[in-house]
Parts: sequence; structure tokens; C-alpha cells
Amino acid sequence: MSSTALRPTPNAAAGAPNAPRRRVPALVQALLAYVGVRALGLVVLSLWAHRQHHGVWPILATQWDAEYYLAIADHGYARELGAMDGGNNLVFFPLHPVLVKAVAAVTPGTRASTALCLAVAASLVAAWGVFAVGDRLHGRRVGVLLTVLWAAFPVGLVQWMGYTESLFTALAAWALYALLADRPLTAACLAVLAGLTRPTGIAVAAAVTVTCLFSWRRPRALAAAFLAPLGWCAYVGWVGLRLGRWDGYFAVQRTWRNELDGGMETLRRFRSLLAYDSTPELFLVLVTVTLLASVLLFALSVRDRQPLPLLVFTGVTLLIVLASGGVYFPRARYLLPAFPLLLPLAVRLAGAAPRHRRAAVTAAVLSSAYWGAYMALVWTGPP
Repeated sequence: MSSTALRPTPNAAAGAPNAPRRRVPALVQALLAYVGVRALGLVVLSLWAHRQHHGVWPILATQWDAEYYLAIADHGYARELGAMDGGNNLVFFPLHPVLVKAVAAVTPGTRASTALCLAVAASLVAAWGVFAVGDRLHGRRVGVLLTVLWAAFPVGLVQWMGYTESLFTALAAWALYALLADRPLTAACLAVLAGLTRPTGIAVAAAVTVTCLFSWRRPRALAAAFLAPLGWCAYVGWVGLRLGRWDGYFAVQRTWRNELDGGMETLRRFRSLLAYDSTPELFLVLVTVTLLASVLLFALSVRDRQPLPLLVFTGVTLLIVLASGGVYFPRARYLLPAFPLLLPLAVRLAGAAPRHRRAAVTAAVLSSAYWGAYMALVWTGPP
């Protein structure tokens, strides 16, 4: 054998400047960044909780809405309307508790641990979907940045709680991606599941239906337009039958003092918190700033001419949240699944100077970690 056969080529030599480097796939970067952001938030929460002698597990797995979902998994739904006390569990849609009950039946551990594990798993699927939408529209860098910004949402801690936001975001993101990829029936099936997950599932159905009606000459699109709202309609109809009145679900919403008023309560809250209240609750200020920023981001989304499915989804979601006359404090959480609102920020950060991009992302991540712990340990109400 010739001695030259044993000699490494220049590119293969260790430390050669022209040696090819393996790049980490963008999806892996996005998921690792997502886990890193949420893990930082969990560490901050744990340290803060330890100083206050609080347990982290109850905060994440068993409090507030999580308690209702676990009770539904254990005992089912109420059969009567009840009084105006906000205690009727028919207000909560069924997919999450059904999954918790089914998975817990074949796995070890409590239903609370199952619910939390399902939320974390769903958050990873959601982060993948968020990346996929950003990548398809604007490339890998925007996809990664969009994922990080969604992870760093001010109330992003909810993504790793026994709530439905992660499951719903996963279904919504992949439904929107299916529409962008011209797979209307897939999008419609995901919209059906989203409609069984949260009241704002109607926003996913609207995105699918409106988009598909623009392709009304195609039989698949027409079928998808008809199919998409069926999950939401099925649950609302079932509640009506269970209570023996056509407006059963909306009557339940009224027992929670949660009905549409055209935005009058929202405007009253804005005026009170920003103009008249000299010592406003800090968390309510955060909610207000999030709502106002979301309106601005939606205007930028329209200006950027986002695809129709994204505009319909975020527009309907924002309309429901702003037009509600119900409780004010969870409205930032209600906007958590509306990740396309963050797309204008991701696009602009992708084109910014690296040092400015790093500074903005770092500020978002650190503030999210702080606000998550504040929401769980200082704010006295539900997130």
C-alpha cells in the first residue's frame, strides 16, 4: 500500500480550517431552545418556591383549572346548571380529561402526574408545529426564533402545567401548517380535535372553514369546510342536551360571569388600570400590556400580509378575548395559543444585527422566567 494512502486529506485533518462542520438541524435547535427556555423558567420557579416554602408539584399539576380537569377525569361532568358560582365543570371541554383518564388507565402514577406529562409532551409537539409554520413561511431562522418567542411568552409557564394550552396549541399549529401545505382534510380533522379542547377551538375551525371556502370548487376543500366546526358544535350541542336547554353551554358560561359584551368590560379595565388605579395589581398590568401588544402585533400581521389561515385564527382568537365580559386576569393565557401574533417579531429579529437579536431574546427569556414565577407565587388568583 502506498504511503500516500495513509495520509489524511487536508479537509479531514484535525483542526483544518476548511473541514466541513456538521450543522445541528434547525428543528433540533428549535426544540432544544424551547426546552432550555422552559427549563430556566422551572428553575426560577423552584428556587423562588423553595424560599417561600412552597411545593412546585401542586402549582404545576393540581391547582385551579387543573383541579377541574382532574375532577372531570375522576367523576365526569355535572348534570345540572347550578348557581352563579363559577363551579359548573361543563364549561371545560372534554378532550384533555378524556386523554388523561385513558392514558392514566394504562400507565403508572396518578392522574395528576399523567396530566402534567401529557401537557409537557404536547408542548413539544406544539413547539415543533410552531417551528414548522415559521420555517415554511420565512425559513429556518424565523422558525427557531418563533419557537423561542412562543416559549418565552410572559405566561409561558402554563405550557408545563396541567392545563390545555399546550394541547390546543399543538392542534392549532399543525392545523395551520396543514392548510399552508394544502392538506385541507388533515387540517379539518385537527380542527375537530381543537374544537373538543377549548372554547377558542372555534377560531381553528374558522381558519379552516374560511380558507377552504375560498377553494370551494374543490370537493376536498368543501368537505373540510363542513367538517372543521363539528368538534366544537358537538360538545356545545351535547351540553345543551345534558341540561335540557338549547343554550345550555352559554348558560354555563353565564354562571362563570363569562359572556360577550362587545369589549365594554375590556375597555373599562384598560381605563381603570392605566388611568385611574394608582396601585394596580402588577399581574393585571402585565395582562393589559399583553392584550395591547397583541392588538399591535395583529395590525403588523395584517400589514405583513400573513397567509389567510393565520390571520383568521389570530383575529378570531383576539376578538373572543377582547370582546369577553368575563374574568380579566386569564386573558394573557387565552392568547398563548395565538403564536402567529409573534411572527412579525420573529421576522424582524431575524433581520436584526446579531447583538440586537441576542439582547432581545435574552430579555424575553429572562422576563418570562420571572413572570412565570410571579404568576404562580405572588399573584393570588389563577393564571
